[in-house]
Amino acid sequence: MPNMQAEGKQKGESKKNRMSKLYNQQVYQLLKGGDHTDSRGNDSTESSSLPPSTRAKLHKIFGLIEKEFETVYLENVSLQEKLDTMTEKLDRESIGTVNDRNIGMDEIDGFASFRSNSSSASKVFSSSGRKLQSHTNKLKYQTTKIMSGLKAGPAVSVNPVKRYSGHKDGVWEVAVSRLGLPILGTVSADQTAKIWGMHSGSCLLQYQGHSGSVNSIRFHPTKELVLTTSGDGTAHIWQCAVNMHNESSSGRVASSEDELDPTEREFLDGHDYEDSSQCSVLRTPLRSLQGHSGVVISGDWLPGGEQVLTAGWDRLASIWDADTGELIQQLGGHDEELTHCATHATQRLVVTSSKDSTFRLWDFRETIHSVSVFQGHQDTVTSAVFVPNTDLIVSGSDDRSAKVWDLRNMRTAVATIQSDSAVNRIGVSSSGLIAVPYDNRNVRIFDLTGNRLARLPRSSHQGHSRMVCSTAWANEGSQRPNLFTCGFDRQVIGWAVQPRDQQEEKEGFRLNLSLRGKDMASLKDHLYKEPKEGKI
Repeated sequence: MPNMQAEGKQKGESKKNRMSKLYNQQVYQLLKGGDHTDSRGNDSTESSSLPPSTRAKLHKIFGLIEKEFETVYLENVSLQEKLDTMTEKLDRESIGTVNDRNIGMDEIDGFASFRSNSSSASKVFSSSGRKLQSHTNKLKYQTTKIMSGLKAGPAVSVNPVKRYSGHKDGVWEVAVSRLGLPILGTVSADQTAKIWGMHSGSCLLQYQGHSGSVNSIRFHPTKELVLTTSGDGTAHIWQCAVNMHNESSSGRVASSEDELDPTEREFLDGHDYEDSSQCSVLRTPLRSLQGHSGVVISGDWLPGGEQVLTAGWDRLASIWDADTGELIQQLGGHDEELTHCATHATQRLVVTSSKDSTFRLWDFRETIHSVSVFQGHQDTVTSAVFVPNTDLIVSGSDDRSAKVWDLRNMRTAVATIQSDSAVNRIGVSSSGLIAVPYDNRNVRIFDLTGNRLARLPRSSHQGHSRMVCSTAWANEGSQRPNLFTCGFDRQVIGWAVQPRDQQEEKEGFRLNLSLRGKDMASLKDHLYKEPKEGKI
């Protein structure tokens, strides 16, 4: 019997390993280019040893399996939307909705009088057992409803403003111009990068110079240049010259119909008014950086923009001369593939993330550079980024956590954000807001102490319907939209994030203090008393 159990366990583990290996192969193929060609460009099916008839049967079977999975997935999405709708309705309930005061008061008083006027205990328990249970359940419901109304609402309000549609496959990353221009960039597994008008939602430029999935994008800090990295093993620097005649500093689309707000109308209508004839196509880079032996997963500009940092699946990070394309230095030390890299805005500091569950801080401020290893995660570190104007780093991991680190004390994290799903590429605003994207299509906003401030809407009509891959903030917090998210549903969404009214927060805080330590009678008096004149 023990042998059979051990044998069954080994079979289960073997099956799990095979599934994991197949998943990794699929992700690798997607990041490398998303096609079915080998490194020489030949069709991989030609070199197959399977007979054509067998291969055709297998294709047909896998096609049927794919349809079944798609049906189940759509049912899942539908059920999740219904659940989200019910949850949002419950969240909107407040203390003011408890207006049926007579029911609650009569039931409580009736129960008390019933007990006082009963002549014997046997009569109470024999004739009114069910009534007693009913009263108890209703009292619990009323109490729960009241206490849920006392919970503080989100500290910031989040509303969808704009959709940027046009990619034909999952969107890996989104970035915002650092020159203050109202443009953003996205990269996709469809082997293209796109530059969008922030307010019009139109595609202004499409870059088609890569032959594999485009995995990351970064704007130059002072010039109209863009850096992209790809599964074809290269990083490209190309000119981002776009015509922004449809963009305005006010955040509105230039239009003769001033009475209409095209931003809100376009989002609510769910239509993309992009004119494909207005989208220029660029195929030739200014510089192609070649030196990695596999997928180049991420890249960034060093301060000043004269040098470029790239990270690859060959476990190396490389520093390049942006003008000549010369390889200056390679950074080794990670035990597994790199997943992300980032640079400090003003200092020569670099951070690299890896599947080995660590991220490394490289300090080039001195002649002899130093390296610090952060080992606070239990799984792949998907990203680590610097917090603007601070000595902090925020990291995210597949272990379902995000952590805030102080560069002056790297032993333990100063804050930990635990969640229910793997974390992808994090974005941090200049005001210290952390936008965390998750595999389960959620996006949540936290402060630097780990407190959750808001959750972005996640219904398919407003949010993402599949995994959210990346988030990015606009450099100016006053811009609308000022937060951008992208996902594997091929969608890029712009959000307006702003603090709630300070007066509302004060009133809610005062209410919580006034109710703290009070009994049920005082609580009912507080809820049902008439509001003072002049106040709502």
